[in-house]
Amino acid sequence: MSDNAHDLIARLEELETRFAFQEHTMQQLSQAYADQQRRIDVLEKMMQELRDQLEIVLPSLVATEAEETPPPHY
Repeated sequence: MSDNAHDLIARLEELETRFAFQEHTMQQLSQAYADQQRRIDVLEKMMQELRDQLEIVLPSLVATEAEETPPPHY
């Protein structure tokens, strides 16, 4: 084969190698994105559960005006 044909084959092989690397990288990024989204979903659920618990507990932590002791200057 001529040098021109060898150059074209070498360039094609280089492009195929780059393409394979990019495809592998895209698959890794896609998996990382999916993992992060699952983690975000879990954290959002946990936050909502904490909010719900706070709404239940918070009123019991605040005394009513009748239960409050007067300040010392009265």
